[in-house]
Amino acid sequence: MADSKILIVEDDRTLLEALKYRMSKEGYTVCTALDGVQALEVARAEKPDLIILDIMLPNLDGLEVCRILRKKGMNVPILMLTAKAEEIDRVVGLELGADDYITKPFSIRELLARIRAALRRVEMMQREASEQPPQRLTFGDLEIDLSRHQVSLSGSVANLSPKEFELLTFLARNRGRAISRDTILEKIWGYDFEGDTRTVDVHIRWLREKLEPDPASPRRILTVRGIGYKFEG
Repeated sequence: MADSKILIVEDDRTLLEALKYRMSKEGYTVCTALDGVQALEVARAEKPDLIILDIMLPNLDGLEVCRILRKKGMNVPILMLTAKAEEIDRVVGLELGADDYITKPFSIRELLARIRAALRRVEMMQREASEQPPQRLTFGDLEIDLSRHQVSLSGSVANLSPKEFELLTFLARNRGRAISRDTILEKIWGYDFEGDTRTVDVHIRWLREKLEPDPASPRRILTVRGIGYKFEG
């Protein structure tokens, strides 16, 4: 999807211009923002297909920008940039709805690979939705609308991030089957995602908090000790 529109949010002007130049050279349409407040304005006006979002931003940090965008229903892939190596920053970013993260300094080739992987997954999901008639997976009061990429619980729409929706759908389509964390990581994040299985655990916890009556004693998404998880509906 080389004609996709990318929003780059970075307060380092030198890095911002370098990324803009390279992304444009790759065929992407690029819009930019220098701080968090501007990022929200540009995202609303430009409706990008993917957002590259620095965590350390003036006025409004990247984590808060991510949270607000997801709350407003913007479900495009968000790739977060961080100069920090601490685990907590990456985990919080994933919890707030980021799809991927990359730590500075990074290579342009790696960044481009992450971008292509994220856009490829979106394109695949859109193609599957357009090629198939409307489909729903129903499990009691939980309904997964595959064509609209929407999840409802007791008639109310659950605000899931794109990754949460992908993860839930994958588990639901394999109902009753124990699936390893490594398999989930490969299927949902892609073979070139350099994360670890804790990424899966974070998203499972986030899904439980949104879909389980008692997240501490889940009934839908169960832990299979020594393996991973399974969906019971």
